[in-house]
Amino acid sequence: MASLQAIKRRIKSVQNTRQITKAMEMVAASKMRRAQEATIRSRMYAKRIAEINERLAGKVNVDKNPLFTVRPVANRLFIVFTSDQGLAGAYNANLTKELLNQIETEQQAGRTPKLIVIGRKGAQFVARLENVELIGVYENWPANPTTADIMPILAQAKAGFTQAQYDEVVVLYTEFYSMIKQVVQTSKLLPLAQEKSAEDATQDVLGFEPSPQAVLDAIVPRLIEARLMQSAYEASASEQSMRMMAMKNASDNANDLIDDFTLAYNGARQAGITQELAEISAGAAAVN
Repeated sequence: MASLQAIKRRIKSVQNTRQITKAMEMVAASKMRRAQEATIRSRMYAKRIAEINERLAGKVNVDKNPLFTVRPVANRLFIVFTSDQGLAGAYNANLTKELLNQIETEQQAGRTPKLIVIGRKGAQFVARLENVELIGVYENWPANPTTADIMPILAQAKAGFTQAQYDEVVVLYTEFYSMIKQVVQTSKLLPLAQEKSAEDATQDVLGFEPSPQAVLDAIVPRLIEARLMQSAYEASASEQSMRMMAMKNASDNANDLIDDFTLAYNGARQAGITQELAEISAGAAAVN
């Protein structure tokens, strides 16, 4: 009976774990849907802002804008989007692996990488590293970030770049493709670049009001903001998707364990009954 009680306790324990993982799966699914919708909506906005920047190529002198200044890279700032919580599959592991590659490249070039880390897990990881400079940490990051959330990061990056503290600003995040596919990406945020659009020759007849220079000055802050905001949305959708899949796998594994333990319990119970019947039969035969 001791064996049966032990198996019953294991079954109960796994059932309790399954309830937790199932609840976490449902919460992550709800957050993922909202994050996915925000990601898809913002992609079109970021694309349109980039297209306006392309159309302005060759029409204005970007040398007047400090955010277009290209300098030899002596100091590079990395903005890294990780998570505050674990239980998200390989989400943080993939990010930290790419971050280590970037840090190794920087150190081999004789540079000390500067880091702004979003998420407690990333901050804990970076705290164990040597020869890196942690500029800022942002914890308790919301599942649905807003402009107010990214503005301090953006202001810090812009100020450091314009003051030549950093010669380049790079964003490290996980891009959301689907519920089962998320890919770590490295994107340059600053300096900005103007690449002439393939359609630009047919658009020369179009005008800009009040002037191309005024339009450029107006969209540059929006362009940087849109790029960083899009990275935040992509990271949030990827995190919730990977957490949902991790919790789903955990729930499925719990179901398999319960089935295995139930089968073992039934086998042990049947063996006990068989043994008792054999003892009764042997006792009756001895009396006769």
